[in-house]
Amino acid sequence: MSQPSNRSSLAALTLGAIGVVYGDIGTSPLYAFKEVFAHGHVPMSAENIHGVLSLMFWTLTVVVSLKYVLLILRADNNGEGGLIAMLALASQAVKDRPALRARLLLIGIFGTAIFFGDGVITPAISVLSAVEGLEVAAPALHPWIVPVTLVVLTALFMVQRLGTASVGRFFGPITALWFVVLTVLGLTHIAKNPAILWALNPGYAIEFLTAHAGIAFVALGSVVLCVTGAEALYADLGHFGKKPIRLAWFSLVMPALVINYFGQGAMLLAHPENAKNPFYEMAPTWALYPLITLATAATVIASQALITAAFSVTKQAVQLGYLPRLRVVHTSVKDTGQIYLPFVNWGLYVCIVLAVVLFRSSSNLAAAYGIAVTIDMLITTTMTFFVIRYGWRYPWWLCVAATGFFFLVDFTYFAANVVKVFDGGWFPVLIGAVMFLLLMTWKQGRALMGERLRDDAIDLKSFLEAVFVSPPVRVPGTAVFLVAEQGNAPNALLHNLKHNKVLHETNLFVTVRHHEVPWIGFEKRCELESLGSDCWQVTLHFGFKNDPDVPEALALIRDRGVRLDDMETSYFLSRDIVIPTLGEGMSLWREKLFASMHRNATAAADFLSLPANRVVELGAKVQI
Repeated sequence: MSQPSNRSSLAALTLGAIGVVYGDIGTSPLYAFKEVFAHGHVPMSAENIHGVLSLMFWTLTVVVSLKYVLLILRADNNGEGGLIAMLALASQAVKDRPALRARLLLIGIFGTAIFFGDGVITPAISVLSAVEGLEVAAPALHPWIVPVTLVVLTALFMVQRLGTASVGRFFGPITALWFVVLTVLGLTHIAKNPAILWALNPGYAIEFLTAHAGIAFVALGSVVLCVTGAEALYADLGHFGKKPIRLAWFSLVMPALVINYFGQGAMLLAHPENAKNPFYEMAPTWALYPLITLATAATVIASQALITAAFSVTKQAVQLGYLPRLRVVHTSVKDTGQIYLPFVNWGLYVCIVLAVVLFRSSSNLAAAYGIAVTIDMLITTTMTFFVIRYGWRYPWWLCVAATGFFFLVDFTYFAANVVKVFDGGWFPVLIGAVMFLLLMTWKQGRALMGERLRDDAIDLKSFLEAVFVSPPVRVPGTAVFLVAEQGNAPNALLHNLKHNKVLHETNLFVTVRHHEVPWIGFEKRCELESLGSDCWQVTLHFGFKNDPDVPEALALIRDRGVRLDDMETSYFLSRDIVIPTLGEGMSLWREKLFASMHRNATAAADFLSLPANRVVELGAKVQI
């Protein structure tokens, strides 16, 4: 019975991977091939069409099949993938080299920041390219392309608060149907000109690159669009696992993409006048409106997957200390990964609407798209080197050979897109730069706060010894004091003794630690140390994908000699007010930015899942 069950599970996971993992790369035929010839930089000729198709096939093979599917999927962090998981692996691998670790963290955080730029461009270009089919069906509908795109995107972001669990089950079948349609459209035109398949020969790509170096370099900037979304293979590793992702790629996704691209090439050989939108020109007239509907659904699914990833990445960045606490809404009682972050949702929406209104077409957005993608590809390759060299302990020459080749490919595509900075590439780079500034300002600001608090801190054990020389009145119940730095007496305790002159029967001094691993199980959640007189020092450990639920974690210590009654437990927090000062720490404008971020952060009580009716907050000012 287990074998059929395993097969059924594998089939379900593979279908899910088709819908979630491959939504972005699956919609690239809408714009990737047409962008090569759209601007007139690459002349329309049989020689160039064969060369471009060969480049696309071997780009898919080298970048996706070899680099991501075969190599990078192996670099899982306790089963999880994505840039932050890779960053955690790389930083752990070089933890005995602090200077190198600091530089890697900087590179990884910049890659995370650029991801948000990519997250803005992807829904904009995907939905725009799908809706542009209206122009092929009826040229008079051209003025309606941008308004319809905005309506679709608005509807998409409005339903995010409902969660994707209810509609997610349709993602796989719809996207699978999309790949079947891609295959059918491609085969229809390949059958009319099967000689186009000779372009599978890498010789055509090499000849194109060597004989027309200048033209080929320009073409590379658009060819790379065929691998947009490749990062999702690794990012969604934790949801589906290696086998379903690999099976979906080799059995359906890659063949469908290759066949469709070659079908577009075969069609252009016969009808070069259709270069403006070769994807939709492949379809018969009667099928245009159904195809536009299906394409829009596929691009919405691709956008949904990226929005969900943005929520997940933001949450991980918060828990690793690179962003302030944000409100997290769980949209599923079964799946902890189903989350909704209102601030991120509407922030993305505003930026995406701005992108659509500014650029107004998928061709204009394509120039902005490639640079964000290639930067993330470069960073992922760099991180992979340090993982396999210092984490897996592979020989130096093998690591250089493996990642060096991919780095050269990635850098070539990056260089081809750098020339597009002024044509639109500045947009995702600007978003990435702003996000990087916010991430680093928060990290450095928290470090400065920690230094100031440590300078003024009182040793907890010494303080308690002094207190119990002449003990205050003990009142029934348990007091939980949240402490940022373990071993220091919390301000909330000092204020409570000063103003109320009482101490609870049981006192827990709790420090929450977030680690560079995705998950930490309940068996490793709590560390407990007795301080005497029913006072305890507690350390709670969470991975960057765990939900930090303090009451749930503290329930684990009831059987370890600690009196803990939910209804008689109070939680004491210190609310620090940041005061920027001139002359120390960061520049004054960054300190003011940090103070604003700190002031607007979600309350610690909400972030740590503390019961609102049993929380006491006491304020203190901190100068940085």
